[in-house]
Amino acid sequence: MLLPRITSDWRALFIPETYGRYVNDHSLVQDAEGLWHLFGITSHATEDFSEKERYFVHAEGTLNGPMREVQKVCDNGVRAWAPSVIRAGKRFFMHYGPSPMRMATSLELTHWMEHTPVVKGAPLDSCHRDSMVLPKPCGGWWMYITGIDDNMNGVVSVLESDDLVTWRFLRFALQTGDDTGIKPPWGGTESPFVVKIDDLYYLLITYTDCKHHNYHNTLVFASEDPTDFGTYTAANHQETVVAELHAHAPEVIQDSDGQWYITTCGWRGYNTPIEGGVGVAKLEWAT
Repeated sequence: MLLPRITSDWRALFIPETYGRYVNDHSLVQDAEGLWHLFGITSHATEDFSEKERYFVHAEGTLNGPMREVQKVCDNGVRAWAPSVIRAGKRFFMHYGPSPMRMATSLELTHWMEHTPVVKGAPLDSCHRDSMVLPKPCGGWWMYITGIDDNMNGVVSVLESDDLVTWRFLRFALQTGDDTGIKPPWGGTESPFVVKIDDLYYLLITYTDCKHHNYHNTLVFASEDPTDFGTYTAANHQETVVAELHAHAPEVIQDSDGQWYITTCGWRGYNTPIEGGVGVAKLEWAT
C-alpha cells in the first residue's frame, strides 16, 4: 500500500481580492490547453460564513501559483456550497449543494448554464453537499457526497450515472459510528475526495464539526472497492485510517509533469496554512 505524505511547505495558490475574503471547499480542473481553473466557496462574511455563501469564485493559472482571480459564477441568490467540476468531452459539469443538488454546465469555464440533476433511490438526508465526481474505468461516473443516516451519523454516499445528470444511489461508501464524538446535524464527513493509486482507491474526508481543534482533521481510507470503504469508529481508528493529513477540504491532483499536489483551504480565523486562501503543497505516495 502506498500512503500519502506531504513533502513541502504550504504556499499560496489563490487568495481572492474582489469577490470574497476567503476560499473554502473548492475544485480544480484543467482546460483543453492544460491551464488549471479553481472554483471555490467564498463570501465577504466575517461571521456565520456558511449562511452567507451565495456564489463561487473562479481563478485560473498554474499549480505554481498564484492564480489570477477571474469572476464569480453561479450567483443565483441561494446558498452555494462545495462545487465539483469535471470535464466530459467538450463540456464541463459542475455539481454543487447544499441539498437539493444543483448543476451547471459550460463549454469554456466562464459562462455557466444551470440545470436540474435527478437523484434516484437515495435515503433522506444522505446526499446533502460536498459532491465529488470520479470517472469509472469502463465508462460512466461515480459521485461521492456527504450526508447523515437515520442515526444522525455522518456518511459518504456513492451514486452512479451514465450522463452526469441522472444519478442512482448505490450505497453508503463510508459510514461512521456513534462513538466518534463528531455528530453535527449536517454530517461531519466533509469534502469526500477519491483518487486511484495503483490497485487501490483512497478516500479522503475532513472529519469535523467545524470546531477549531478538528477543522484540519483529514482522514484517509483505502479500499480495492471504490464503493465500499467500510465503517469508521473510534474503536477501529488504527485499523481503518491509513493516514491523517493536516488539511481542510483537500483536493489531491496530479499535474501534467506527473507531480502530485494537495490543497487546503478554509474560513478566516481557523488557523489555515494560507489565511484567506487556498494553499498547495507537494504530495508523495510512498510505502
